[in-house]
Amino acid sequence: MISTRLARELREAGLVWAPVSGDAFQLEGGEFEGDVFTVSDMTIEAHHYATGSVLGFNGTTEWALDSVALDDALWLPREEQLRDLLRGSFRSLERIPQGAGARYRVTTERGGAVTVFEADDATEAYGEALLALIRSLA
Repeated sequence: MISTRLARELREAGLVWAPVSGDAFQLEGGEFEGDVFTVSDMTIEAHHYATGSVLGFNGTTEWALDSVALDDALWLPREEQLRDLLRGSFRSLERIPQGAGARYRVTTERGGAVTVFEADDATEAYGEALLALIRSLA
């Protein structure tokens, strides 16, 4: 799963979240900070209004919450979502064995320039690549 730090940097760089079922998120501040929630048609639904979007908590899953403004939630995109957001710049993902574990290398190309991002987790490598792409477009 992507780190909270990187998810926050992606949001601050301009990544916009349109919640769909299966999306993971954390709440910023308060007693639930650090807990990971999942958007689900049965328990946590995204409700869209003219004034903005909120995440509604249904039933008794999170009895202390009714709804949360989307601005108070931090999206934790999944690996395939990050890869899709890289669009045509994505070239490859490699697993690099290292001792008992591995590192992951994501390679992107934009305007003929090839860039490599490495991390201990594939999702984190994808996230770093997407962050660099967003910043290059700003």
